[in-house]
Amino acid sequence: MAEQNNNILLQVSSLKVGYGGIQAVKGIDFEVRTGELVSLIGSNGAGKTTTMKAITGSLTFSDGDIRYQGESIRGQGAWDLVKKGLVMVPEGRGVFARMTIVENLQMGAFIRRDKAGILADIDRMFALFPRLKERRDQLAGTMSGGEQQMLAMARALMSQPKLLLLDEPSMGLSPIMVDKIFEVVRDVYAQGVTVLLVEQNASRALAIANRGYVMESGIITMTGPGKELLSDPKVRAAYLGE
Repeated sequence: MAEQNNNILLQVSSLKVGYGGIQAVKGIDFEVRTGELVSLIGSNGAGKTTTMKAITGSLTFSDGDIRYQGESIRGQGAWDLVKKGLVMVPEGRGVFARMTIVENLQMGAFIRRDKAGILADIDRMFALFPRLKERRDQLAGTMSGGEQQMLAMARALMSQPKLLLLDEPSMGLSPIMVDKIFEVVRDVYAQGVTVLLVEQNASRALAIANRGYVMESGIITMTGPGKELLSDPKVRAAYLGE
């Protein structure tokens, strides 16, 4: 497991995000430290994806601040953030449908110039995702949803992220594929990548998290160690149907 310390890699402070006349995020605070796996859980519409889009620069936020590696990233675009090691796998995967698996992985390394390292990392992705190796020359658009999710994660890892943001990676997948995705998230974290995981599947997300945050209607309502939140009666009643 990655070594934990008190170095704050991502700090979100008093963040407010609105669009279309709706205040989707209403002044939230949370942090991710280097070496952590942090889960942000909540029901559909809680503001989780909006928060992720604000962090990665695809949505402008109206108030508050987001600091990455101690520096405010307000106004910075996705290209700048990827170069700094902040990379997101978006909800819906977003693979390049008309490209092969190998070409998608190469696109993930677009900021790199180390050809030998890129080739070595493609082999590493194939070891992490054997199903992708079997289909390396297949067009991404012809793959199943679970396979596309694996490819989206592998493509993001090709950029050598310091912080990997995963937005609803298990959404719409079969139970077997959900098992595989969470297994890969654990493996990626164990290899030293700091992870911020946004998930509706509260039980799976909290079970693997060092810490968790519960988001409801645009605000953070609870926080604590993942396993403590998982056993909290309010969390279990709201998200696990107990």
